[in-house]
Amino acid sequence: MTTLPIRVAVVGLGKMGLSHLAIINAHPDVRVCAICDASGYVLDVLGKYTGLKTFTNYQSMLAEVELDAVVIATPTSLHATMVRQALERGLHVFCEKPFCLDSDEGEALVRMAAQSALVNQVGYHNRFVGAFQEVQRLLAQGVIGEVTHVKVEAYGPVVLKGKGGTWRAEHGKGGGCLYDYAAHPLNLLTWYLGTPQGVGGTVLNPVFSEHVDDEVYSTLYYPDGVSAQLSVSWSDESFRKMSTSVTVLGKQGRIRADRQECQVFLRNNATLPDGYTHGWNIRYTTDLTLPVWFYVRGEEYSAQIDYFIARVKTQTAAGNVNDFASALATDKVLAMLVVGAAHGAAPPPRGPGGAPHNQR
Repeated sequence: MTTLPIRVAVVGLGKMGLSHLAIINAHPDVRVCAICDASGYVLDVLGKYTGLKTFTNYQSMLAEVELDAVVIATPTSLHATMVRQALERGLHVFCEKPFCLDSDEGEALVRMAAQSALVNQVGYHNRFVGAFQEVQRLLAQGVIGEVTHVKVEAYGPVVLKGKGGTWRAEHGKGGGCLYDYAAHPLNLLTWYLGTPQGVGGTVLNPVFSEHVDDEVYSTLYYPDGVSAQLSVSWSDESFRKMSTSVTVLGKQGRIRADRQECQVFLRNNATLPDGYTHGWNIRYTTDLTLPVWFYVRGEEYSAQIDYFIARVKTQTAAGNVNDFASALATDKVLAMLVVGAAHGAAPPPRGPGGAPHNQR
């Protein structure tokens, strides 16, 4: 059991970093010991009004401040180096998504965190949304029978005209709709179905951006003929903010979920879980979600931080629903889509003897 309060630093003070700072600074078991960012202006303002110790150099902060954990919310291209340096100092790590742009670097960090038994988590907040958790629970119970097809969607009004000037407009730094938006529904897919054998018909399409994609469309192929479709755009002004949804078709029913509710249709031959009937059922996120101590943007953001802190308190690294390994699985699917868009299709992973898994 870690001595309280847990000493934490927040690194990267953009949109997500500031959200994490607000949440974790209000956590009853945490003391924020330092903040780090490349912008001196942001640090000056926060230092003046919060009294927190500020750094522009990450390595200096790690060397000078006694910490138990770090929250990393920097551009994706910086994640691998910063995570590795934190793990080398024996620190627990919460890192924003996506995890790493290079899967080999991600593999090394997964092994490193496991060998050190350090708590590791990536910020895929949708796994803490009650409706999406209910989908996972129902699928684990086999409620709708054998799954045949899944559709995941995400739309929002992020890029509605040509613009640049930030890392989000540079593909090599982790910018673009694929890494910033599509990673979220893809992470839900890997949670529900695992890693696909291959992808096809992948489109990474610019709408307003010059150097990155604004739309992502693809079909993903899984064992036993199961398929999934991905449809994502961050250039859709018909949505007020990001809207993510999942539809799962099975032989004994159908599930559709978004942040607000989980709709379940069960055929007469379906085995009923507690609280469900044959035909249509609706479970609202408000009924599926536990209250949080601090609300910023949604309960799921506080819930994921509380989950991380609880595991740091008890030194429980194994079994984290959002650990580096699960995020790496999503990274690998992102890489498949990049290859698929460039070459028409990403080949299925090879099995023993060189045969694709779906041919063994």
